Amino acid sequence: MIFLNINNLNVTIDGKQILRDFNLNINLGEVHAIMGPNGSGKSTLANVLAGNEDYEVKSGKIIFKDQNLFDLNIEERAQLGIFLAFQYPVEIPGVNITPFLQASLNSRLKNQNKEEVDNLDFAKILRSKAQELGINSEMLKRSINTGFSGGEKKRYEILQMSILNPEFAIFDETDSGLDVDALRIVTEGINKFKTNNNSFLIITHYQKLLDYIKPDFVHVMRDGSIVKSGDISLASEIEESGYKNF
Repeated sequence: MIFLNINNLNVTIDGKQILRDFNLNINLGEVHAIMGPNGSGKSTLANVLAGNEDYEVKSGKIIFKDQNLFDLNIEERAQLGIFLAFQYPVEIPGVNITPFLQASLNSRLKNQNKEEVDNLDFAKILRSKAQELGINSEMLKRSINTGFSGGEKKRYEILQMSILNPEFAIFDETDSGLDVDALRIVTEGINKFKTNNNSFLIITHYQKLLDYIKPDFVHVMRDGSIVKSGDISLASEIEESGYKNF
C-alpha cells in the first residue's frame, strides 16, 4: 500500500520558494534515498514532513497512513509514527535521557490506546536496547546530547528510534561529518531496525552510507523537485560524475 503520498508540494520560507511541485510515494517496507546538491530542498522536505512551522506550505498535500499531515502538529505526527534524525542534534541540558525516552514512549502508546509502561518495565526495555547498540549505563544517566561526541549523538538517535519504534524514519544528512565508527553506528542501527512494517527516507550526499543501507530507490533532487529516480546504481553515477548531468 502507499504509506506516504506527497503530491504537488510547494513550500516557501521567508518568501523564497524551496519545494516546487514535489511528488513522492513511499510504500510500507521501502527504503528511499534522496541525493542532491546543497540548496536543492532536501532538508526542507525533512522539516516539512516532521512539522516544522517555520516553513509555509503554499499548496499540495501529504497523506501519511490515510491522514492529512497538515492537520497534525509536530507532537501528533511523532505519535502517529514519524521520526526525524537531525543533521545536527541539539543539546538539551538538564533533561535526562531515561525519563525523556520513557515519557516519549508512553505518549505514543497512549495515542495508540495501549497500556503505558511503568518504570521497571521501561528500565528492562531500555537496558536491552542499549546493550544491542553498545551503549553503556553511564551514558543513560546523562542529559540529552550534552557533551556528546558526534558518534554518541548518533548512537543516542538510534537508541531513541529503537525505543519509539516509528513506522516512518527520516534521516536528514545524518552522516555529515561522521567518522568511520560513527557511520557504522548509524548504518548498523538502521539495518537492525528495518522490517516490512516500517519505511525510511534517507537524505544524504554520499554513496558510502547507501552502500551499507542499500535503499530500494534513489532519487536525485534539484531546485526543489525530483529530477530522476532509479536504484542504487544512480548513487554510483553521482559519485563518479556529480550532479552536472541532472
